[in-house]
Amino acid sequence: MKTITDTDALAALYGAAVPASLSKVVPRLTPSYRKWIDAARFVVLSTVGPEGTDASPRGDDGPVVRIVDDRTLMMPDWRGNNRIDSLRNIVRDGRVSLMFMVPGSGNVVRINGTAVLTADPSVTETFEQRGNHPKTVIVITAEEIYFQCAKAIMRSGLWSRDDAAGLPKAGDFISEVDPEFDGKTYDAEYPVKAPERMW
Repeated sequence: MKTITDTDALAALYGAAVPASLSKVVPRLTPSYRKWIDAARFVVLSTVGPEGTDASPRGDDGPVVRIVDDRTLMMPDWRGNNRIDSLRNIVRDGRVSLMFMVPGSGNVVRINGTAVLTADPSVTETFEQRGNHPKTVIVITAEEIYFQCAKAIMRSGLWSRDDAAGLPKAGDFISEVDPEFDGKTYDAEYPVKAPERMW
């Protein structure tokens, strides 16, 4: 397989960028972007570190981030599996990208910028879900904000399909690498146990 090894060859293959794809980028949250992000309960957080890249789905029961000002967002780190891959990356290399999605909308909103972590109680205690507070909060400084057009969502039929029937479940993935693991019980109990450990 022949690979592309320089950006000039890549640019020649694709041609010039659509002008609006460049001019739509803004350095601060406009009223329209504020409204859109306030409606988002789901985002993919991408980070980079010495071991490589990481992309982590984040969701909340309400806005997935808090807008502090026109360049600053805060995202609570709710309970997960304690791998802390994204958090470790942020501590060592603050570059982040966020991809916000709203069910039913074909557009995706993207933020590129930098982030830091805080465990300061004056911040963490301002976030509460079911009486719980996050251990840390990710504080994001936006540098580029733009929407990505609906073609990918339209092509995939993301909001109009349900292709989950017959797919492996979480327990199946674990059992595949650990034959002693009881994947069927894990999958059966997860819908009951997970809500108790969401926050």
